[in-house]
Amino acid sequence: MPEQSADLRVPGDGERWRCAGCGNLTRFDVTRTRRTTEYWHFDLAGDHQVEEETVRSEDVESVSCRWCGRADAIEIVDRASADTAADPAAG
Repeated sequence: MPEQSADLRVPGDGERWRCAGCGNLTRFDVTRTRRTTEYWHFDLAGDHQVEEETVRSEDVESVSCRWCGRADAIEIVDRASADTAADPAAG
């Protein structure tokens, strides 16, 4: 399996992932670990719904392209300037 980039993070506002290998902008396999605090509300039948969640920490362990399988070509690009013409699923 290809080596994963050391700078793994979830893209911020105005950013997105892009596979430099095949141009994919829309399909990725992401493995991450999250530590959260949640407010659970139980109804009388015992079913719950998470009504509030606070992410305490998040670690992206791996990101790979769903199309070509590469993990060594994932990059974060500006969302506005991403070339959607290279990604048939984006158009």
